[in-house]
Amino acid sequence: MNASQMIRLQLNGNTVQALPGETLLQVAQREGIDVPHLCFQAGLEGAGNCRACVVEVEGERTLAASCCRQVSTGMVVNTQSDKAVAAQKMVLELLLADMPEQNPANPLKADNELTHWCQTMGVKGSRFNARKSVPVDHSHVAIAVNLDHCIQCTRCVRACREVQVNDVIGLAYRGEQAAIVFDQGDALAQSTCVACGECVQACPTGALSPAQPAARQQADKTVDSVCPYCGVGCQLTYHIKDNTLIRVEGRQGPANQGRLCVKGRYGFDYVHHEQRLTHPLVRREGVPKNPVNLLDPEQVNQAFRQATWDEALDVIASKFKHIKTTHGSHALAGFGSAKCSNEEAYLFQKLVRTGFGTNNVDHCTRLCHASSVAALLEGIGSGAVSNPVMDVNQAEVIFVIGANPTVNHPVGATWIKNAVKQGATLILADPRRSDLARHAAHFLQFNADSDVALLNALLHVIIDENLIDAEFIATRTEGFKELKANVAACTPEAMAPICGISPNELRAVARLYAKSKASIILWGMGISQHTHGTDNARCLISLALITGQLGRPGTGLHPLRGQNNVQGASDAGLIPMMYPDYQRVCSAEAQQRFEALWDTPLSNTPGLTVVEIMQAILAGQVKGMYILGENPAMSDPDLNHARKALAALDFLVVQDIFLTETATLADVVLPASAFPEKTGTFTNTDRVVQLGQQAIDPPGQARQDLWIIQDIAQRLGLPWNYQNVEEVFDEMRHAMHSIEGITWQRLQREHAVVYPCAHEGDAGEAVVFTDRFPTPNGKARLVPAQYRGAAETPDAEYPFVLITGRQLEHWHTGSMTRRASVLDAIEPEPTALLHPSDLKAMNIAAGNMVWLQSRRGEIGLFARADQGTPPGHVFVPFCYAEAAINKLTHAALDPDGKIPEFKYCAIAVHKKQGKP
Repeated sequence: MNASQMIRLQLNGNTVQALPGETLLQVAQREGIDVPHLCFQAGLEGAGNCRACVVEVEGERTLAASCCRQVSTGMVVNTQSDKAVAAQKMVLELLLADMPEQNPANPLKADNELTHWCQTMGVKGSRFNARKSVPVDHSHVAIAVNLDHCIQCTRCVRACREVQVNDVIGLAYRGEQAAIVFDQGDALAQSTCVACGECVQACPTGALSPAQPAARQQADKTVDSVCPYCGVGCQLTYHIKDNTLIRVEGRQGPANQGRLCVKGRYGFDYVHHEQRLTHPLVRREGVPKNPVNLLDPEQVNQAFRQATWDEALDVIASKFKHIKTTHGSHALAGFGSAKCSNEEAYLFQKLVRTGFGTNNVDHCTRLCHASSVAALLEGIGSGAVSNPVMDVNQAEVIFVIGANPTVNHPVGATWIKNAVKQGATLILADPRRSDLARHAAHFLQFNADSDVALLNALLHVIIDENLIDAEFIATRTEGFKELKANVAACTPEAMAPICGISPNELRAVARLYAKSKASIILWGMGISQHTHGTDNARCLISLALITGQLGRPGTGLHPLRGQNNVQGASDAGLIPMMYPDYQRVCSAEAQQRFEALWDTPLSNTPGLTVVEIMQAILAGQVKGMYILGENPAMSDPDLNHARKALAALDFLVVQDIFLTETATLADVVLPASAFPEKTGTFTNTDRVVQLGQQAIDPPGQARQDLWIIQDIAQRLGLPWNYQNVEEVFDEMRHAMHSIEGITWQRLQREHAVVYPCAHEGDAGEAVVFTDRFPTPNGKARLVPAQYRGAAETPDAEYPFVLITGRQLEHWHTGSMTRRASVLDAIEPEPTALLHPSDLKAMNIAAGNMVWLQSRRGEIGLFARADQGTPPGHVFVPFCYAEAAINKLTHAALDPDGKIPEFKYCAIAVHKKQGKP
């Protein structure tokens, strides 16, 4: 904005400039002038209801609330006049009257803002009578409610309604009866609260505070870092006391702007769990591996003995060398982790390729978005997202399909809900009805497994009604003729019986998406985890391409990444057919480049994927494995088969922070560092590289993962000598053109940089494909897809469809969140979600125990009624070891992405007697 557009005004006798629309409080804060304020908080709309921020404006009879009074040219404002200060003090004194005496059982917030402003303004007590005392509500495990401390500033109401859009907290009644309520006056634990904690972070007094007393203490220090859970990549601040994490708060990161979800805010104390591994472990001689009845972590000493680091590492090097010499390089394999840093992922794949001599290296992207990446690389030449999640704020139409962001990407979901409140139109398509459906203009609850039929119908309508962007198609794509022919017969009338959506609704949605000035598509594992997952993604890519909805803000394709660093781990080369930056191992040019960089001959044979490695073990081809932070004994499909394979290995090394289900089958277990115990970079779903910083020390003899990997490499004869994380990152910059312009110093300064970032000083590209695609000819490829069914469908013996996924409070295989006290207290038991009509038909009450059976196994767990799960379907989270649902799923693979079909298989449901 140029100087002529700035607004000039007088503030406390000085001439200052302000932006149009700014408030007097914002200007005062920028000028370093303290004005008391309690109802105002950055990121919330000004309410002006506490009146602590009143200031005097020349020529006006009454004082103005500076938090919601906008600037105007020529204003003369005094924040420190006698009249203004007297009013400010009076407001503080009135509010102070309602504050109870400090109670050790319910202490005021350590950074209580009312106390701060009273001290600043010299208000030491109150002459006024207090309101009637209000009972405390300690019903919720995460949040304590003490409305005696409430000043009714409504920051919690606005945080819940405007920021998170959960609509739980309200201000009820009138006058002196006015009160903060949850839903219809429920106790917090009985309300629909999802424990995101936004209200706690917003509360200025501690009326809403962490339920754990330790979390209300004053911290010794704070450390800025990144959330260890989903791909949104929220920035946060750890509060530490005596090397213990006591609480977490959100900070102003590019993806979250201070927001967190229940996992990010309350899922941190797993790092202090009593089951943390603190010493290297070696399997006792003569103790067999039991893939059927896995070892309980409490009985670790029955199968393992403690060892020194030298002993454990020597055994590892000796065994791996023996297998390589005896059976060849390809008899070894490695699984890395999407929870590890970019540097750890990079060194791990480098170790497998240069130390083992094989490309048998993979990680959990094979189980989540491998099909999305395959389709994106094939169609547009890049496996990363085109636009950040935040671009929903610039979209007219938001199309979310096969995803449940309110559960899997909660903070990302808030931006979608915010955009809808600001006028965007949401189209939601999913076999299950999620909470996001209440915000949708069109909710397409299509039949599970019919994605391609649904999407081909949309493509047909857009082409048939000439809603295409002909210029975009002609100049930036190829293959339109073949796509048009493929969907010619896919009329809404023909596809409606397959997908279960009416022809009129299909047409309305197609028109809406195509005609919009800016439409963005976001999808999740409901699209990718099918044997036709690559076809599903191909259709979505075609939708964006034929309508020209790519290359601009508010448009694009965004497969929502699951784990915190699945994007970065993939970028760094934890893929069996790709070197870092998606350079194919079978490319002579890429092979030569990395042989020169790493000074080692490399194999040009693509490696085996996660599921293929399990098959190769049982075929006697893979003999030894190194698994870093991955838990395939819980995450792989057909778990009985996967566990049998892991137990059959000649030698298995597992590096982790707990004795996971996979670690119970290991020969050597190495105690690693948890997320807050190390420094490194992590790349979120938006392609933003962010710096995570060490906050506490690892326990006992646990060591940081990066140095464990390097130590093993050295004992295998590799001449590695990285002195710090920065050196590893610097090597990555030279290996990966996409991050070449990002320096470690810049990350320390800015905390986050988006890629591609071509050179130092480059701002990076948040929106890509603006003028060409990273393909040989610069054009995107339209790839037709034909509808085909799942590998296994229901029948008389197995009449239900099983859908697996995550739940809000728990993460992946549960190794972290089920050891986080708050999260496990909220959701402690495994549940199967069924439609109430199905429960009634089987005479099963919610809370009863049920058997779920497939052709591969059976589990017992508790039934839960869920209107969002369609009749004939069962949804089960895969995080419960005692009811490991992946025992039932099968390992049929997508032929292109090599991803298993987690979202569809046939099961039976029976009422069960006794405990699971």
